[in-house]
Amino acid sequence: MREPDIPLPHTVLDAVADIERLDVLNALEVLPSRADPDFDRLTRLAAHILDCEFGLVTLVDKDTQFFKSCFGVDNLEQSPVDASFCAHTIAATGQDYMLVPDLSADERFAKNPYVVNAPHVRFYVGAPIIVHGQRLGSLCVLATTPRHDIKPSQIDQLIDLANVASTLFLLKDEARVRAKTSAALIREEWRHALTLEAGKVGSWVWDVPSGAVTCNETFRHMHGLPDKGEITNEQIIEAIHPRDRETMRQALAAAFSEGVDYETEARALETGRWLIMRGRVYQRDAQGTPLTLMGVSLDVTENKKTAQQTHLLLRELNHRVKNTLAMIQSVARQTIRQNPDPKGFINAFSGRLRTISEVHVLLADRDWSGVQLYEVIGGQFGPDFLINPRQARVEGEDIFLPADHALGLGLILHELTTNAGKYGAWSDGRGQVELTWSVIEGADRGIDMIWTERNGPKVSTPEDSGLGVKLIERSLAKILDSQVTLKFDPSGVSARIWLPLPPV
Repeated sequence: MREPDIPLPHTVLDAVADIERLDVLNALEVLPSRADPDFDRLTRLAAHILDCEFGLVTLVDKDTQFFKSCFGVDNLEQSPVDASFCAHTIAATGQDYMLVPDLSADERFAKNPYVVNAPHVRFYVGAPIIVHGQRLGSLCVLATTPRHDIKPSQIDQLIDLANVASTLFLLKDEARVRAKTSAALIREEWRHALTLEAGKVGSWVWDVPSGAVTCNETFRHMHGLPDKGEITNEQIIEAIHPRDRETMRQALAAAFSEGVDYETEARALETGRWLIMRGRVYQRDAQGTPLTLMGVSLDVTENKKTAQQTHLLLRELNHRVKNTLAMIQSVARQTIRQNPDPKGFINAFSGRLRTISEVHVLLADRDWSGVQLYEVIGGQFGPDFLINPRQARVEGEDIFLPADHALGLGLILHELTTNAGKYGAWSDGRGQVELTWSVIEGADRGIDMIWTERNGPKVSTPEDSGLGVKLIERSLAKILDSQVTLKFDPSGVSARIWLPLPPV
């Protein structure tokens, strides 16, 4: 199709390009437009009323005319605005319709490609489609022969049908907006539901007058309620541990009467798990009576356990710190008595303090529950004592030691290894230390540990027992029935340690 020889008048171009009109047209979200069978009844009826070959529903954009329905014409989707008859209908703002009995005799349309070329249109009458006060297109009929016999009643029916088309566009737009909003709400509901499920949050809505509670599956499982069927508030209260029900009722009463948020902590009767319930009255009647209470339930059992564990750990830590400080003070007093010289005191005391500190670190890493025996030995013999022994042989079962046992045994092994390094088997680089033990089971369960030094310098019994000897013999004194026997045989120092263990 060639371009028209006569361009559109400026008044028509300005009307078509009006910003407000184009905004309304674009807001309908129907462009680019496709044929819509809902409009076919209107174009068919209009063509029949005026006894014409063609009926069209058009939408006119700034540069393009789109066809929403075409009666009598196949495969017509769009055309340039310059060739549009309906653009003139849009510009005729003071008229309810535009009638051109003979297009070929009208200088505005005589050279229009649809007049000059097939289908050689001669007659046109169109009524504007008006949406939100803006002329967006028209319902028009066309014929290939001039018409001068059109009756006013036919024009009135065409205008009525154009108004129906306008209403149909509005209804379709409202349906589109509703569908879009509904889809967005559904997506949002799914997002919230998945978020609650992923977060293990039980949600609920209580219709107070009826007592009915609407809730999600997480809430049902959390409270031990049936998977299906109606749930009432009384069922929820009955699903709570009896000791916590009164507190729950008092929290509800406060939310109803005082307007505060509903919050309570209770145990589920079936599972014993701790739950926090929080909610708010969201609707009241004219008298202030609560109508709707909405809220959530959270399982805080693990938090409770953690808090209890922390409390116990702090109590245990407080106890351990007191004992340790008492032990440090005792060791310090005894050390300074044996070593009045400040330098000697610092050297002797630092090693003992470091031993206590190392065992404390091991215990703290395990929440003061205890440590393995090999870890205590490794603190004095070196961490690789099993794979790379240095003048030592260690043999025995690795077992778990309570905190007090680990601390006392660590201090004894420190004194033994320090003595071996200064005066005993390790002092000349040729001797060896053997540390062996066995676990005695039964009512008197315990560890029977033997320390033996061989091939070192000749040993004699000291005339005055130093602090090291006293610590070796007394470090386990606070542990029930513990015993340490120390011997100074010429061939080397030996010690036998009996350490009772708690029953399994």
